[in-house]
Amino acid sequence: MKKILIVGGGTAGWLAAAYLARELGTSSAKTCEITVIDTPAYGAIGVGEGTFPTIRRTLQRIGIRESKLISDCDASFKQGIRFVGWRGVERGDGSSDSYLHPFQFTNAPSGLDLLSYWLLGQAGNVGWDDASSVQKPIVDRCLGPKLASHPEYEGPLDYAYHVDAVRLAELLRQAALSLGVKQIEDEVLGAELDADGNVQCVLTRAHNSLSADLYVDCTGFRALLIGQKLGSPYRSCQSVLFCDSALAIQVPYPQPQTHIQSCTVSTAQEAGWIWDIGLTERRGIGYVFSSAHTTIERADEILRHYVGELPAGSEPRLIRFDAGYRQQSWIGNCVSIGLSAGFFEPLEATGIILIEAACALLGRLFPWGGEYEAAAKQFNRIMNERYERTLDFIKLHFCLSKRQDSDFWRDNTAATSIPDTLKERLERWRYRVPGNLDFDLSIDLFSEHSWQHVLYGMGYQTDLTPRAELFRYRQQATQTFSDMRKYADLACKSLPDHRTLLRSIGRNK
Repeated sequence: MKKILIVGGGTAGWLAAAYLARELGTSSAKTCEITVIDTPAYGAIGVGEGTFPTIRRTLQRIGIRESKLISDCDASFKQGIRFVGWRGVERGDGSSDSYLHPFQFTNAPSGLDLLSYWLLGQAGNVGWDDASSVQKPIVDRCLGPKLASHPEYEGPLDYAYHVDAVRLAELLRQAALSLGVKQIEDEVLGAELDADGNVQCVLTRAHNSLSADLYVDCTGFRALLIGQKLGSPYRSCQSVLFCDSALAIQVPYPQPQTHIQSCTVSTAQEAGWIWDIGLTERRGIGYVFSSAHTTIERADEILRHYVGELPAGSEPRLIRFDAGYRQQSWIGNCVSIGLSAGFFEPLEATGIILIEAACALLGRLFPWGGEYEAAAKQFNRIMNERYERTLDFIKLHFCLSKRQDSDFWRDNTAATSIPDTLKERLERWRYRVPGNLDFDLSIDLFSEHSWQHVLYGMGYQTDLTPRAELFRYRQQATQTFSDMRKYADLACKSLPDHRTLLRSIGRNK
């Protein structure tokens, strides 16, 4: 039997525990003994309450019912991210500076490159989000992505969730314990290394020393094992992503029947951006900003202006972070997952996606035969590539902006702040659209569809003029775009109000 000790709870610790218990076996197969040391110090930090559609497969694999997630985590459906004010100019169709990164992508007729035909004007004067997905008008109307009668985790549209991070950690804890994971409530004081530099034991206040075959560091930004004890180098990406702080607050709905947005709303500000996430019972709102480009006082002023009157007795919570990642997420017999391994910023919910990716990778590379060094080498290579490609994707949102109203936006668009890898991608797409040749989905967390929506939502120009005559199916493309609008109209008539849907599903737990 292999003993795994997960140091720290929260979303990362309990997700890792439940996932590994399911993948590696703790009850029926009895191949692993998994223990979590959980203390309030390592609880959920609550910055990112958004998820990505991959979370559905993860939660289903763990054995959590969707209806229980909705009821126990104050959860709502997330069908994408709406970006407001990021471009800095109105769209070509005269509409406001806003675009949607939807989760539902179009299945075009075989061989028909709809994006290229959109660039050639076959969809009319509408944005790519409007032309390519039925999801935008559904999101605009605050409708849900499915019917209450659809099976759990299934529906006609792709979706993720908005969740209360603290409640999610508790739900994951319950799931992990039901799968045979053990919990120790104690305070971790430190760790000791053996002669080879591996973790020999973890020192706690009440249980003295605890040992295992594999240690998983989920101690958040403290990185108690991987950073403080093992000294894994931290690669700061602050020169690329300037945001290093967030002011977060919870805001109640003005009325019990207030519509719930079924997307994350991300609104650009003078030194960062504000997230606005609608849960069932409240909204989670936060201003992510660069302390090098503004003050806490000014950030607080902007947040209060966005929210309006703050709830009585509530004050924004300040969170600091350094965008970057550990260059070695796995050293010897210790693996870091979650904030201890790295964090960029809440944009696009990359924090939880990277937790999921690390858990799945650890499950596949688990060193049953003691092959720690080989497993660590492959784990670190893959995770480093994932961090680098995710860094490019996040930077894409900032570097294409036409905003010139503050140093923050001017610095973000400066060539010196854009990674060479991202510059190379943008150069490729000057005369052709992003496609599957540009992405490796065993590494990339975001497919070409996500890149396309951000790229063209931000107003990037791809010039197809040199080969425009090759696109001979313009009439078929125009008909497909017209059909898309008809499908969207039908979907809007058949899908329920978001709040009504959540209430119906929550009753079925």
